[in-house]
Order: sequence, then C-alpha cells, then structure tokens
Amino acid sequence: MTPATALIRAGQLQGALPYERFRLPPESWALLPGALLAEPTLALLGLWGEPGTVHAAFLDEAVGGVILCSAPARDGRYAALSPARPGASLMERAARDLWGLVAEGGTDGRPWLDHGRWVFDAPLSAGPVRRSAPPPQPEFLPVAGEGVHQVSLGPVRDGVAEPAHLRFHVRGETVLRLEARLGYAHKGTIGLMLGKTPRTAARFAARLSGDSTVAHGWAFALAAEAATDAVPPPRATVLRAVMAELERVANHLRDWGNTCAAAGFPWLEGRCGLLREMLLRACAEAFGHRLMMERVIPGGVAADLDVAGDAAIRQAVAAVAAALPGLVAVFEGHAGLADRLGGTGVVSPELAARFAAGGVVGRASGRGMDARAVLPLAPYGEVSVPVLTAGDAAARLRVRIAELRESLRLLPELLDALPPGEVAVPLPSPPRGRAGEGVGIVESFRGEVLHWIALDETGLLRAAFPRDPSWLHWPLLEAAMAGGSVADFALCAASINPSCSGVDL
Repeated sequence: MTPATALIRAGQLQGALPYERFRLPPESWALLPGALLAEPTLALLGLWGEPGTVHAAFLDEAVGGVILCSAPARDGRYAALSPARPGASLMERAARDLWGLVAEGGTDGRPWLDHGRWVFDAPLSAGPVRRSAPPPQPEFLPVAGEGVHQVSLGPVRDGVAEPAHLRFHVRGETVLRLEARLGYAHKGTIGLMLGKTPRTAARFAARLSGDSTVAHGWAFALAAEAATDAVPPPRATVLRAVMAELERVANHLRDWGNTCAAAGFPWLEGRCGLLREMLLRACAEAFGHRLMMERVIPGGVAADLDVAGDAAIRQAVAAVAAALPGLVAVFEGHAGLADRLGGTGVVSPELAARFAAGGVVGRASGRGMDARAVLPLAPYGEVSVPVLTAGDAAARLRVRIAELRESLRLLPELLDALPPGEVAVPLPSPPRGRAGEGVGIVESFRGEVLHWIALDETGLLRAAFPRDPSWLHWPLLEAAMAGGSVADFALCAASINPSCSGVDL
C-alpha cells in the first residue's frame, strides 16, 4: 500500500457507497499533500466542502479503485492539495466561495465563482454573512515584459457560446498567457438541491450542463441509489447506457464539426450537423426529448422504449455509421486541414497526467481513463478505449472519431440485449437513525462525471457536489494556448470544449 493510500485508510471508515470514505483528523489531512507528491498514481477526482468539513475523491490508477476522504476544517481552514494536485486549485477556490473554507498553502486564493455580487458571502456555509462591500475588480495574474498587452474576450461572446471572461496576455500575436474567469452562469445548483428528495434534486443535476444531461442524471441516480440501497431494474440499466451512448455520438459529431469549422473547413460541420440532427430527432421520438433530459431518474428511467422508438434509433445509428467512413476519408485526405490541426493546442502527456484529465482531452495525451472500462459500470462489458500521445487538436479529433465508432458498435448490441421488465422502482426510505450517502461516476462525452450526495435521516439531501470533467479541462485549455497565436483560440476551444455551466454550478 502506498503512503497516501495508507494515510487515508488509517482514518475512520464511513459511508459513500459503493466506495469507501475515510474521515481523517486535521493532522492526518495536513500530511496528505506531501504523501500525494510521492504517489503519482492517485489521481484527484474532486474536492469539495460542506459546513465545517472538506472532502476529496481519488482514483487509484494502479488498481482502478476509487477512495474518498474527509476532514474537519478547523476554523474554516484545511491544508491545500493544489501544491501536489494542480487540478485541485479551481475547486479550492470554489470551496472558499461557496462554503467559506480556506485552503492553507494553496496555489491560488482568488475568488472563482463569486464575483462579489452575491447577496451573501459563503452562501452554503453554516453562517452566511450578508454582503455590504461593493464588487471588486477581477484579478488576473500579471505578465511582465516589453511589448506585452492584454486582450479581453467575454464574458458575453458570439453566437451561443457560454459566458466566460478570457484574458489574453500577448506580445504581437503570440499568447504568453490565457486565463479564464468563470462564474457567470452560476445557478446555485447545490443550494437548490439541498433539502429536496433525490427525485426532486435530480432535476437540478440534469441541468448542470445540458449537453451532458444523461451522464449527470445517471451519475446522480447512481449516488441516490447507493445512498438508499435501491437497485434499478435491469431494463432501466441498459436503457441508461443506450441514452448515454446516443448523447456521446451526438456531442462528438457536434465537436467534430465545430473543430473543422474553426480550422476553416465548414463543409464537415454541415455534414456532422445533419447527422446529429437526425440522431436528436430519433431521441425525441424514442424518449420524448431531443437531449433526453430528465429521462434518467433515481430508481430507473422515466421513459421506456417501444417498438417505434427502437426502430427510430436503429435507423439513425445506421445512417451515422454508413456516413462515417466517407467523412473520415475527407478529413484524413484534406492536407490543409491536417496541417492546421497538427501541432495546434498541444497538451503534453505529463500535464494531462498531473491534472488527471479525462475524456478526449486526456486520452489524446496518453491518459487512458474511461469510467466504462476502468470502473464497474453496468451494463458495460468490454469497451475499446483509444489512446494517443500527440496531445494536439488532430489527436483529439482522431480520438473523437474512434469513440464514435465504438459507440456506434455498442448501441445495436445494447438494444439487442435490452431485457423485458419494469423501468423504475421507488426509492426506499432510509432506515430509522441512518443517514445515507452515495457516489456515482459515469463516463460522459467530456470525461468522467462524479456526483456525491449525503442524505439526512428523513431522506432529504443534506449535502451534495456535482463534478463535471471541465473542472480539469479549463486549466489545460489555458496551457494549450501558451506560445500559440491568438488566432488559434477558436480552434483550441472547439477541440477541448470545456463547459462553463458544468463548472459554474
């Protein structure tokens, strides 16, 4: 057992089914950053808080297991993990904004979600304080040198782009530093979930990031089912996977098209957009909603699949599969497109590993994490996980295409394996005197989605945290732009495609 794992397991075992959560004394938590430096295979999945307590979740990449730990935050303070796990930095900033928990020794203490316009400081803390000071000016890290100037983009951006303030420090056309500031799409999701039943709170989980509504809904449902000892019907489990793979195909088609359009080749955007529209219409016919929002619920699914819906999905999937080889041939045969994508927006394998990046971003940079293959996630069996190491926009697009092929292979198999039976069961009430707790992890098209919830003794949400993969992708977009051209931003942003809403909570 490695030092960090041994340190965590020395704590008091508590809940967080189906995984283990250990409660550490503050003194043991203070040793955790140093132990993590000596254990690179323990990847950070998330860091969050609740009043008086800090939590963290890790993936042991050596064995494919998940472990959680918690510690009291004495006087609202705890030892920062960001010096050992840079992906914790944004989450530490958010924990201060939301719960008033201060990461001592952290790499960045600036606000993240709170722009000084909330009514209360630390609104999720035990004692929120009404704010009276005027909103401060946003702080960006300085860049010194002759000829350096700043270019500001956002928060209001063109088209339907999500709001984000992007600050470029440039010399000529060369980007010295890109820094993103989010929080403009803050919805108060966690606060809205608290005090609700899992079925009611699931509506907010499904709206955290609309293009990943199935993945977030499924992860929340798994957490709720673990907290209440509920077992969804087998038919519902397979239908969840069908919806998740349809969501993956639709989003990869969109991102393929957007990446090519940003590279100056809009023809592929049109073709991918047409195929995506066919798929979304089939989803609407089969499940009653184009994005399948609120179709995954704690206890099962809210919509069954009839014969007509099954046929619509099979027809749309077959159409995408038939068109895919021709689109790939155009992509691979276009010398100008290959030249534009190759070497642009590089995320090194070392950086992807340090941030524990998931999804296309991680797999294009040598990190093969896919929750469908690494973690036990029914009904998945063997899943092919494409991994490249170039880390540029071309590698990310090739990984997307490979994942499209795999999803198109899986979908007919899942439909053929769909068992008969009911599609939902009621959640049982928690046993008297027992407060449930659960974790759900699902592979979205961006990477692994994590939801953690804790119920009180009446079965209502006492605490929650939804973690979108984009928490770990925004810093990598910043890194991918360093040394590049301002003109590369649209291409890098389309290629990595981090969500604002998923991080803004």
